[in-house]
Amino acid sequence: MLELKDICFDVNEENVNKEILKGINLTINDKEFVVITGPNGGGKSTLAKVIAGINKPTSGRIIFDGEDITDKNITERAKSGIGFAFQQPVRFKGITVKDLIKLAAGEDISTAGACDYLASVGLCAREYINREVNASLSGGELKRIEIATIIARKTKLSLFDEPEAGIDLWSFNNLIDVFQKMHDEIQGSIVIISHQERILNIADRIVVVSDGRIAHVGSKDEVLPGLLGSSAGSCKYFSAPEKEVSK
Repeated sequence: MLELKDICFDVNEENVNKEILKGINLTINDKEFVVITGPNGGGKSTLAKVIAGINKPTSGRIIFDGEDITDKNITERAKSGIGFAFQQPVRFKGITVKDLIKLAAGEDISTAGACDYLASVGLCAREYINREVNASLSGGELKRIEIATIIARKTKLSLFDEPEAGIDLWSFNNLIDVFQKMHDEIQGSIVIISHQERILNIADRIVVVSDGRIAHVGSKDEVLPGLLGSSAGSCKYFSAPEKEVSK
C-alpha cells in the first residue's frame, strides 16, 4: 500500500516560490489499478516523480508498505519495489534487450526466460532478444520493452507517466492489451498518468488532479461522466477539490 500524506512540492523561479502540489492525500491499495488524470500543468507528472523519488516533496510524508520512504531516492525506492517508466524510455547503446531484462530481473535468467517476458508484452522474442536498446527501436517497441523489464522486476508498485506519449495508434492499442494483462495477472499495484479514455476505462479508480490538488476520485463510472465531453476549463472536477480522497 502507498500512502501520500499532505504532500506539497514547491519550486523557486526567479526568486518567486511556486506551489506545484498543494496538500495531496491519497492511498493506493494493494493490487489496485489507478489512473491519474487532469488538465495539462495540473501537477500529474510532478506527482509521479515525487512518488518515484525523482523529486523530494517540500513537505508531507510518503509511506510504502508501512515504511516511511519520504527521504529515499529513486534507487532506494526501486529496491523497495517501486518501478517507474518515463514518458520517453531511455536508450542504452551497447546493451541488448536480453541484457536489460536480466538486469531488471536481478538474476541470470535464461534466454528462454527473457523471451517469456518479451512475449508477455506482445513482442516476438526472436526478433528482439539480441537487439540493442538504441535508436533502431521505435517508441512503441521501447515502451513495451520497458514494461517487460518492470514485469521482470516484479515490482510492488508500477508507475507509468503518460505511456501513450509519442507512439503510433498500433502500438497504443497493443499497450492497452498489455496493461489489461498486467492488471489481471500481476500481484502489484499499477498507477498510470494519462488522458486517454481507453486507459481510464480499465482503471479500478480514477484520480483527477487539477491546480496541484486532488479535485475528485472514484470509480470510472463515478468520474468519467464528468470528464468526457468537457473541456479542461469546463469540467466540473477541475475547480472543486474534495477534502477526503483516500479509500
